[in-house]
Amino acid sequence: MPTARHTYTGAGGTGLLENLFGAFFIAFALIARPFLKNWMYTWGATPAETQRALPGDARVPRPKVRTTRAITIHAPAEAVWPWVAQVGQERGGLYSYQRLENLGGCQIRNANQIVPEWQDWQPGDVMRLGPKGYPLFKLVEIEPGRTLIFAGADPNTEAAGEWRDPMPPTYVVSSWTMMLEPVDARTTRLIMRERVDYAPANFANWLIWVALAYTIDFVMMRKMLLGIRARAEAAV
Repeated sequence: MPTARHTYTGAGGTGLLENLFGAFFIAFALIARPFLKNWMYTWGATPAETQRALPGDARVPRPKVRTTRAITIHAPAEAVWPWVAQVGQERGGLYSYQRLENLGGCQIRNANQIVPEWQDWQPGDVMRLGPKGYPLFKLVEIEPGRTLIFAGADPNTEAAGEWRDPMPPTYVVSSWTMMLEPVDARTTRLIMRERVDYAPANFANWLIWVALAYTIDFVMMRKMLLGIRARAEAAV
């Protein structure tokens, strides 16, 4: 049995009302996207954070979608890192709207405690968003206590997508950086950046990646950031 510590007693993304809110929020975001795209792509981030280069950016040098979202957490970085380090479907979940994720068959269970057995990462390890066949990422770089960098991987082969020049006519490459920046001894900024590039640049791909995926992604990632903050702050 995993040994848990720092139990969080909030709803944690499992409550019926918060998931109903999440569903309505997704519907609102899909309708309002043409007017609120910049806010969705930069939720919580400062202008300096959105413009700065982050580790992992070079994996997708010319992204068609680029998001930078952030949140201030009133807890030291060492208290935030364990929650970030155990993300993933087979680990501590995604701290988002669990019922909505599981309606899509993701088999997610959000952890409300830190589990030491879920803390270890090595480059090449897989971070799943659902069972086999669902989207997944591979860890390509880690700075323990500070940064995790994932690359989008093929659900069938688990091979991480690599950008090269030239690229083939059809491809998808993506990256996901999670970075902690201490503000002071008791405060941390959690910054998350996603970048995706795809081809061909046709309407179907725009609809999938821009209009749908990264609009729904905004709602789920916002909840993830809030979920990590709630858990980390409750533990200090």
